[in-house]
Amino acid sequence: MKISKKKIDLKDCLNKEWIITNGIGGFCSSTVIGANTRRYHGLLIAPLIPPAQRHLLVSKLDEKIEVNGEEYNLYTNVCKNYISDGYKNLDSFEKDYLPIFTYKVKDIKITKTISMIYGRNTVVVQYNIKNGKYDSKLTLAPVLNFRDFHSMTPNHQFSLKQKIDKNKIRIEIDGNASTPVYTHVNDGEYIIHENDIFKNMYYLKEEERGFDAEEDLIVPGRYEILVKAKETKEITFVASLEDNTEQVDSNSIFKNEILRLQNVVNNSELLISKSKLTKNEKDYNELVKDLIISADSFVINRQSFGTHSIIAGFPWFLDWGRDTLIAYEGLLLITKRFDLAKEILLTFTRDVKYGLVPNRVFWFR
Repeated sequence: MKISKKKIDLKDCLNKEWIITNGIGGFCSSTVIGANTRRYHGLLIAPLIPPAQRHLLVSKLDEKIEVNGEEYNLYTNVCKNYISDGYKNLDSFEKDYLPIFTYKVKDIKITKTISMIYGRNTVVVQYNIKNGKYDSKLTLAPVLNFRDFHSMTPNHQFSLKQKIDKNKIRIEIDGNASTPVYTHVNDGEYIIHENDIFKNMYYLKEEERGFDAEEDLIVPGRYEILVKAKETKEITFVASLEDNTEQVDSNSIFKNEILRLQNVVNNSELLISKSKLTKNEKDYNELVKDLIISADSFVINRQSFGTHSIIAGFPWFLDWGRDTLIAYEGLLLITKRFDLAKEILLTFTRDVKYGLVPNRVFWFR
């Protein structure tokens, strides 16, 4: 899927969403313009006991670029009576294997790519900046929280502790010392903020569902990265529950995740493979590829049990036996993931035998 500048309409794009997952129940999700419209949208939603106890840790990154003394937003945030204008600088959004945002400001081009690390509670955001004829400054401000992903934090008083080691930051939110959030940027300078509360972020889809729609979040600081005139620079932001954020190689992460998904697609043998394809055949291949990639998002590794399972649905649900059996053929058999199918079925059969699965899993019969 690709949305070009001509089709970036605010109202329409607030209804277009994307999601990527990490294979253990965590995920990263938003709209195609980067505005969060659900309480479930976030840059890093991580299961503290995978795949359960999912928490919103990093809501988003607010980015802006400064050139010739003027600031231009790249981010879009929604409040009840205000919408920031970063979407106006968005030139395109595309989602094939990974979400990619391309921004154009004056003669500056910025490409942002996002990936999670498969099997880990880590998200990686890479900015490729092709600067114009003037020096510029990129600012990245992480917007954080520490809440169950079903809950909300309106009128919240945040408690924040930060330990700064150059550009690696250890952040404790609301006294959660045993579960700190780590952030790192490979360039620039980190500037700490004091009591910087993002008041009343508004979630349009929550109001449509009849739920509370506003909450507060916190901005612990910002990274400032200088880019010289005509310079091409690669900036990597990492947020994680692991403390080795400075060791993450974004290009390797992207390559590995794309290769993993390509293998899932190719091993399914569902695509039409020949030298020349008609338009209908190309459209068919694109649709089937998207479906296979989407199906992969639901397959998770329950690390504590040493087995795989199937999430009943993102963003709300965990793995339920009934839904696993309903989805079993489409997710695993048709896509030829037979080893996973056998493992999951044997585990399910064992759990039924020993009474570990409640009777409601058979309601679908």
